Amino acid sequence: MVTWNIATAEPPEDVTSLLHLDVQHPTDLYVIGLQEVNSAPLRFISDMIADDSWSLVFMNTLAPRGFVKVTSVRMQGLLLLVFAKQIHLPFIRNIQTTYTRTGIFGFWGNKGGVSVHFSFYGHMMCFLNCHLAAHMNYALQRVDEFEYILETQEFDIPDTPQVLDHKVVFWFGDLNFRIADHGLHFLRSSINSGRLNLLWNKDQLIMMKKKELFLQEFEEGPLNFKPTYKFDLNSDSYDTSGKKRKPAWTDRILWRIKPKSPPPEDDDEKASTSTDDGQDEYPVLVSQDTYTSDMSYGVSDHKPVIATFSLELRKCFETPLVHISPLGVWSADQDVLLNYTIQEDFMFSTWDWIGLYKVGFKSASNYETFVWVRENDLPEINEVIQISVNKDKIPVLGGQYVLGYYSTNMQSLVGLSTNFQVGSRRATMEGLVPEILNGLSK
Repeated sequence: MVTWNIATAEPPEDVTSLLHLDVQHPTDLYVIGLQEVNSAPLRFISDMIADDSWSLVFMNTLAPRGFVKVTSVRMQGLLLLVFAKQIHLPFIRNIQTTYTRTGIFGFWGNKGGVSVHFSFYGHMMCFLNCHLAAHMNYALQRVDEFEYILETQEFDIPDTPQVLDHKVVFWFGDLNFRIADHGLHFLRSSINSGRLNLLWNKDQLIMMKKKELFLQEFEEGPLNFKPTYKFDLNSDSYDTSGKKRKPAWTDRILWRIKPKSPPPEDDDEKASTSTDDGQDEYPVLVSQDTYTSDMSYGVSDHKPVIATFSLELRKCFETPLVHISPLGVWSADQDVLLNYTIQEDFMFSTWDWIGLYKVGFKSASNYETFVWVRENDLPEINEVIQISVNKDKIPVLGGQYVLGYYSTNMQSLVGLSTNFQVGSRRATMEGLVPEILNGLSK
């Protein structure tokens, strides 16, 4: 997970360090929350037509490594992106996004929260990226804004209509909490000497957690990294301008596991056995492995904060909703066939479609071509349905591809084929690829 207030800057060319791609540990999901993305009117309109520059740099970096953008949500300068390894895509379902404005009387989206909710192997998860009110004296307002976001954000899922109904919630962003009382000299000397612990008891978020019960349900790792605000641009030096803003841990990542339901009272009207919504049978454990900042990036007056988590969970299901596969050899020289089978009942739609994706694709919309699923009567469970694809829709250059069934209602790919080869004699004849004879290019 990454949170970064980018202060309207353009992305750096290399985000390897930011995404910990140079660290050897298995990653399955990336969740990236940005604040203050450039949202000047002309820029915002162009970003609505095409992907913004930050989304592009993350997609271009992660797609070759097998990560696909699951979804994103944007509200003015707030942007939230979720990426997953291709193997997990059929098990990320019921994707929904929403947002809440809190800035300037709630009409302008310069402050507030954007969130993504989905089912991950049957476990309901929510990721909430916030940018809360600034300045030292507004700690109570920040708490009120967060509470307002939690109360107003709603999802069209019966069991999890609001954020706190989810089994796992990650709350992160530029939360703007400051370090109270301490003077600038004491702050800087504590930071320079590495005695960060001297500042924790005056961190406004830590102080507020002691007063607000709903905040106590959120966990956070120790702040063993330097405060991430406010820096001179392209520098490791804290603010040297006339304002000399006091350093603060404005950028944070917290998480919450849904508390277990209290057991019912043991009386004549209620059962004496405890029900826990399946949490005992299908538990989720979250442990934080790292919580740090990356001082190497200087395009903003904030430094990015990165956390890595291990999720230990029992999968509620391990079978994709749709099984899909190519039939025979696929090439641009002839019409080709595919089979798909609905393996479990779900909200099928005649607007569902099957896309042909080049391996390393960036998102569900990044297909080479697509075909609509059967338009008339709904398919039966386990019925094998065959679809023909016109040869003119098949990429002439060929390569490694995968088929994906996209559910319009679930907003996700609910079935993926194994990778397969697409070839073409036409490409060889037209000199687009070399002819291979006895293992050698001719």
